[in-house]
Amino acid sequence: MTEIPLRPTIEVESRGAAPLLEIAGVTLRFGGIVALSDVSFTVGEGRIVGLIGPNGAGKTTLFNCLSRLYRPERGDIRFNGKSLRHAAAADIAAMGIGRTFQSPALFASMSVLDNVKVGAHPRGHNGPLRDAITLPQARREEREIDRRARAMLAFVGLEDAATRQAKSLAFGAQKRVELARALAAQPSLLLLDEPAGGLNHEEVAELGALIRSVRDRLGISILLVEHHMGLVMSLSDRVVVLNFGRVIADGPPDDVRGNAAVTEAYLGKRH
Repeated sequence: MTEIPLRPTIEVESRGAAPLLEIAGVTLRFGGIVALSDVSFTVGEGRIVGLIGPNGAGKTTLFNCLSRLYRPERGDIRFNGKSLRHAAAADIAAMGIGRTFQSPALFASMSVLDNVKVGAHPRGHNGPLRDAITLPQARREEREIDRRARAMLAFVGLEDAATRQAKSLAFGAQKRVELARALAAQPSLLLLDEPAGGLNHEEVAELGALIRSVRDRLGISILLVEHHMGLVMSLSDRVVVLNFGRVIADGPPDDVRGNAAVTEAYLGKRH
């Protein structure tokens, strides 16, 4: 079996500790539509933070700001104490932020292993010249990328599918390949965008255990966007609720579950 590289167990954020991720006053408009309005919250090291809200609340828009696909008009996003204001989208994985998408964005005709290797390359040091002339350093790096990719496939339970074409896998397995690809970049923070979408009850339960292992075994903090409330509430240390681009609640799952503003956002006012 491929050895899975584990990080030392990390302690969850202590009071007064600097957060791993800080979102401070982020505002973004599309024409006259306010997609995000003064959004502020933090993700501490060793935490799983759930980000929930009705459709159109701004959750994926915020993820796109974190990935630098969108650039906020106001506010700042700081990761490990450094502003992402001037970072390019191509820099984000190498900085230590990984992401999955609502629908698996795999290279359908490539093997499962090669798809995961793509995720490991942002951490590499080889350039076109080294790759072209296959210097010893380039060969060593390729072996390390292969080892890391196989380890992450083993972590998500797909080691035996390494040589299969990605398009031959069932939808739930494709989602795990995408997770393995994000993990191969060795992120400190993982952004999960609706990972339970399209999964059945048994697959959702397996996913919950896998997400918890990402934090507990690999030492990766997680920001989770998800509509499956049972999954979010069972996994999250904190839950942040967006509605019409604004934060309307931020706290432990039990407090958020009983928040009147959250109930109104999902169910509407009682008459």
